[in-house]
Amino acid sequence: MSKVIGIEYTLKDANSGEQLDTNVGQAPLEFISGKGQIIPGLESKVIEMAANEEADVLVEPKDGYGEYNEEAVQNLPKEQFAGIELTEGMSLYGTGENGETVQVVVKSFTDEEVTIDYNHPMAGRTLMFSVSVLSLRDASEEEIQTGVVGGMAAMSGGCCGGGSSESKPATGGCGCN
Repeated sequence: MSKVIGIEYTLKDANSGEQLDTNVGQAPLEFISGKGQIIPGLESKVIEMAANEEADVLVEPKDGYGEYNEEAVQNLPKEQFAGIELTEGMSLYGTGENGETVQVVVKSFTDEEVTIDYNHPMAGRTLMFSVSVLSLRDASEEEIQTGVVGGMAAMSGGCCGGGSSESKPATGGCGCN
């Protein structure tokens, strides 16, 4: 039976200790188990936890956002970015080959070209989630069918959205695929 699980988390880079995201003090991140709505390395541990349980979960890149792929960095003519005030490190959103939303990061730019990175911003990072299960219940038939918790419209994009129908905390958190 699929469960609706509500979690509170703080996410750090396991190597540097840098805090990357948190939803502590905000609405819990709710997801439906078995739907691929959060990264596999986190979901596999959280689904074993009980309500009110806390744990630290280490997620390797292969179970998170994947390894960093150097081939996902491209140089494009600056004309393709006409009307955009570019800054290094900014995220841009476009449409991929199959109509999906694609996030890229501007690595650098000159007067002639722009270097963009198609890798997920968390690609290649080993992640440490300090997570608490705040709520745990059976998913309704509608939730199982639609993949949407509570029948509310899902948001997408950002770190936690990443795709077409995943839930996303207000912070754009990073627990999701």
